[in-house]
Amino acid sequence: MTAYVLGHKIPDSDSICAALALAHLKNAIGEPAVAVRQGELNPETAYILDKFGLEAPVLKTQFADESVYLVDHSDRAQSPDDLDKATVLGIVDHHKLGDITTSAPLECWIRPVGCTNTIIKEMFEYYGVEIPRNIAGIMMSAILSDTVIFKSPTCTELDIKAVKQLAEIAGVGDYEQFGIEMFKVKSDVQGTPVRELVLRDFKDFDMSGRTVGIGQLETVDLSVFDTIKEKLLADIETLRVEGNRHSVCLLLTDIMNEGSELLVASDAPAFIEEAFGVTLKDGKAWLPGVLSRKKQVVPPLEKRFA
Repeated sequence: MTAYVLGHKIPDSDSICAALALAHLKNAIGEPAVAVRQGELNPETAYILDKFGLEAPVLKTQFADESVYLVDHSDRAQSPDDLDKATVLGIVDHHKLGDITTSAPLECWIRPVGCTNTIIKEMFEYYGVEIPRNIAGIMMSAILSDTVIFKSPTCTELDIKAVKQLAEIAGVGDYEQFGIEMFKVKSDVQGTPVRELVLRDFKDFDMSGRTVGIGQLETVDLSVFDTIKEKLLADIETLRVEGNRHSVCLLLTDIMNEGSELLVASDAPAFIEEAFGVTLKDGKAWLPGVLSRKKQVVPPLEKRFA
């Protein structure tokens, strides 16, 4: 029986590239698998796949009576709505352990590294499977994206080592310059609808029974948001009401100056202020050194909401 490999609902580059890489590995070891996606590609991911000549996984949102491998998440809120009707064969992830449970044993590869693709590289080595040039290219790209070209506090020596080895396989000489070009594509907001920007890299989290949505937009120049910042603020408030969320936070991350401007829409803004030790002014606050949603944003919020 063919298994489906999928990332979270609003996929980023790691989620898409991990699904493709793991599906390739599973097929190589005689376990039929197909990579799929739950949502649309963002511009960075489309750029990566085009660069290395790979097609996007097909869109699929229903998995009743199917077998699945989950990559880059283990939270129910980010999984298919009908996951309870599917068989979860395995999870490969680099986030905190979420709230997914299973009725049978499963394969789990969960590591405290900067990117799911770093773990999948380890899996290729474990099974003794050679990584093709194009798969190495997308895996390298995903690691550069998730670690913000090694600037993120989530980045480990394993991530850096993986990028160097994957770049060699992929034939990429200057991988850091490649990463910068990738982030320039990611930073392009001109002509993009505000809601599409807000949801470009967005995840919902269950925090003690309250839903908190957290989005992130990374750029090499924060000024690209100057003319649309108020529209972004208005839209996250609309998104909060539409989804019956307690709060919605949007990080505008400046990867060159290594910090994020936090935009907030909330039932109780004081929760957000207390979590980060800041005072919001017109729904905004600067968070110096904050680059990682996973390591620097979710944990203090979960602590405050507990």
